[in-house]
Amino acid sequence: MNRKIFVNLPVADLKRSVDFFTALGFTFDQRFTDDNATCMIVGPDSSVMLLVRDFFEGFTMSRKAADTTTQAEAIIALSAESRQEVDAIVDAALASGGAPSIDTIDQGAMYSRSFQDPDGHLWEVIHMDIAALEEETE
Repeated sequence: MNRKIFVNLPVADLKRSVDFFTALGFTFDQRFTDDNATCMIVGPDSSVMLLVRDFFEGFTMSRKAADTTTQAEAIIALSAESRQEVDAIVDAALASGGAPSIDTIDQGAMYSRSFQDPDGHLWEVIHMDIAALEEETE
């Protein structure tokens, strides 16, 4: 079975988040968008639900959302088709209000860069050259 994944993230300002991720090239499913949430399409089987913090906390059994200025809740990793696409996405994030995260990782067959979105969520964009990885393991 091919499962879909929906990652849910709390945001302080939904419009700011939509503007930020639109600048990175993402689109949104208006069927799942209102004043409290929006569905960002990552791929055919993956989406990120951006939920206003209070609305998000309504689903967390009275737990508060993590304070991403002092705590890491997760690292959301996205694949890219090339190193150039990695750079384009992260450069757009940094130009649109994102902040740098860890330094670039370049291991030859694997290349990644990271950023923090305006709410402090950690994102990694990674390109893996599968053919080169297979050669390394032979």
